[in-house]
Amino acid sequence: MKTDALIDLLARDAGPAPRALAWRRLSPAAAAGLFVSAVAAIGWFGALPAQMFATAVPWMKMAYAGALAAAAGWLAARLSMPAAPVRSATRAVTVVVLAMAAIGLLSWFAAPAGERMAALLGHSWFSCPPSVLVLSLPALVGSLWAVRGMAPTRLRAAGFAAGLLAGAVGAFGYSLSCPEASAAFVAVWYSLGILLTGALGAALGPYVLRW
Repeated sequence: MKTDALIDLLARDAGPAPRALAWRRLSPAAAAGLFVSAVAAIGWFGALPAQMFATAVPWMKMAYAGALAAAAGWLAARLSMPAAPVRSATRAVTVVVLAMAAIGLLSWFAAPAGERMAALLGHSWFSCPPSVLVLSLPALVGSLWAVRGMAPTRLRAAGFAAGLLAGAVGAFGYSLSCPEASAAFVAVWYSLGILLTGALGAALGPYVLRW
């Protein structure tokens, strides 16, 4: 039998790669990363006072991080499979980020003019992005491992998506310790930390996702 005929025979009933496989690999990686980042954040910065959970502040942060983790996980799952369409997943990531940006912008304009800079910078603007990045590293390792075990062909894009997933997971963990209350702060500095993690994933993708 000729090689071309053998390949055609083997591929005839192959069908698409099962989508559930990507989620079965990415979900445990994200869950483990979340556990480690939450424990590390509470141990490093201390836990938020219990009374803060009676306000919308921590829930807003967790909702943003959770929604972005879900969207980025969808994108990473699509990029883990050769030639899988990514338009819908990319749109979901964009919608989540733009929604948070809109909320942040509205809250910034709603603040008195003299308090807007304080609302944007808070008390920890300089430490928030690197803290999110550091807390995201366990999830980044797990996400890259999960993606590498499948069949990514767009390695830099897959690494970026894995990084966004990890960054959102790290941001969720950080939200359990961060006392900042401004939506504008979250929209800018949390997003920057998540983007830095995505950039790190994109830089590592061509090296660690090669198969």
